[in-house]
Amino acid sequence: MTNEARQAILSSIRSHLATSVPYDKRELSLHHANPENNPAILSKQASASLVETFKANLITVGAHCVIAQTDADIASALTRIISALQKTPIRAQRIAISDAPQIEHLLHQTDLEIEELAIAPNASDIFSFDVGITSTQAAIAETGTLVLDSTRERHRLVSLVPPVHIAIVDASKIYETLGEALAFIHKTEMSPAVTFVTGPSRTADIELTLTIGVHGPQELYVIINGST
Repeated sequence: MTNEARQAILSSIRSHLATSVPYDKRELSLHHANPENNPAILSKQASASLVETFKANLITVGAHCVIAQTDADIASALTRIISALQKTPIRAQRIAISDAPQIEHLLHQTDLEIEELAIAPNASDIFSFDVGITSTQAAIAETGTLVLDSTRERHRLVSLVPPVHIAIVDASKIYETLGEALAFIHKTEMSPAVTFVTGPSRTADIELTLTIGVHGPQELYVIINGST
């Protein structure tokens, strides 16, 4: 064997060993005796990491984010958000909610004073509401995107029309990528309408100047239910 051939073989081995490093770490994490490398613990750590990534990317696209651990925490967050909005020109006195039972249940746990509460108003009425509150079927950590499936909840108009959208998402429904979120959404059936929400509504169609809230909510608040 010539020296040139030997160097080529050794170079190939070094290259393949370097490529395998991430897979070696994954294998060690799954099979090492250290309790910290227990798959259940690693899964919990991964979930926490997804929540933090999702929150960071939400803030990057101009949304607000709160992490809650109990229904009482979520109700408290709703109270704080809506009370603050009531001191602004938005008023937040007329609130539209989706038909998800937990949304109405959570609102009844608040001490908010509002003029009207409506469940999934129709298209002719929805434009008179100040705030829309929905749950969310999935979320995408890498882009800070909410995924709303119309077959599971009547929330399309509620999430897109009022000036403020408040969304509640379970931490367990946060996925790393678009592909993973869609795989979960379409596990049972193909939905005829899936809405993706990434931050407040924005457009640059008007003289190429970025404008917030032209075609939808000008503010987005996301409450992450971290108890799941």
